[in-house]
Amino acid sequence: METVYAAAGGSRGLLRLAEAWHARVMVDEVVGHAFSHGFHPQHSERLAAYWAEALGGPTVYSDEYGDETSVVRMHSGNGPHDEMDRRAIACFDQALEDVGMTAGEPLRQVLHDYFAWATTTAMARYPESADDVPEGLSIPRWSWEGLQG
Repeated sequence: METVYAAAGGSRGLLRLAEAWHARVMVDEVVGHAFSHGFHPQHSERLAAYWAEALGGPTVYSDEYGDETSVVRMHSGNGPHDEMDRRAIACFDQALEDVGMTAGEPLRQVLHDYFAWATTTAMARYPESADDVPEGLSIPRWSWEGLQG
């Protein structure tokens, strides 16, 4: 069976999606705040590599940038932010449209489900402090059936 990564267009497709999402969040008055103190100049490329690894693609993110611990720490210690999460997911859904994925398409639903889970669960586990994030976490894998064990 084809991986979600391959169905999404591989590295190029996920880079297009990451760029579309980043453009959307930068103009969102709530989500854009998360980037107001700056961000890595290759944010979209790194995000696409992270998504690629999570969705069944190559391990570029882990090999070159960091592990799940480093990603979760970047998103931790900011308290609960349900409104920001909701809006980030809405921006993602709009970005899916921007790259040509239409509602009702199975790939679109899987990508939405992955992003919503990652946003509200994986990245939201440690709202009090980044120091709470354990060492050695690996990037969770997602398939057509959802989170893999």
